[in-house]
Amino acid sequence: MTTVLIVDDQPLQRFGFRMLLESQDDMSVVGEASNGSEAIRMTAELHPDVALMDIRMPGLDGIEATRRIVSSGDRTRVLILTTFDLDEYAYAGLRAGASGFLIKDAQPEELLAGIRAVATGEAVVAPSLTRRLLDAYAEHLPTPGPVTPPGQDPRLTSLTDREREILTVVGQGWTNTEISTRLHLAESTVKTHVSRILAKTGSRDRIQAVILAYDTRLVEPS
Repeated sequence: MTTVLIVDDQPLQRFGFRMLLESQDDMSVVGEASNGSEAIRMTAELHPDVALMDIRMPGLDGIEATRRIVSSGDRTRVLILTTFDLDEYAYAGLRAGASGFLIKDAQPEELLAGIRAVATGEAVVAPSLTRRLLDAYAEHLPTPGPVTPPGQDPRLTSLTDREREILTVVGQGWTNTEISTRLHLAESTVKTHVSRILAKTGSRDRIQAVILAYDTRLVEPS
């Protein structure tokens, strides 16, 4: 059973999400929060598998709530809901530690699949869409004082050459199947490499690995 906390300041929106989720045999809504402060408190009390997080809310917004939930070390994973064409904070949400994002007008089956994916530790955003998101908000990438040559960041030193190669193409939006085909590797081997990359770099999930590839300039915005 996947437990979900719904975080949204709109009561009708929360009601709609609850009706959808509770129609599923494998999902349970453990609570509803109307702002970020409530979300933090209820996450600490209820430890849901997934927090379905709105961004724009009065008081503490979803970005800061996500950051605090993730930094607390709680097992809860955050799935951000955003209006991608309007919401300039989507990228900030991913940097805050969200495991992915969905557009609010997504089909019900997309939302359900997204929640299930996040609950099992996967990223819910297709790599190609992640790439477009990061490209769109590339101007938010930090610019440290001394410029580090591409690929020379200390966070990459523990990676093998093959792992560095795979991190690069993950950042370019390749799926595991594409990596397997193009690099002539078994898909199980690709999954093993990706898991090791996440562990060695401290990336929470695939989306965070993509952000790392941008941060370390293995991948440049197009």
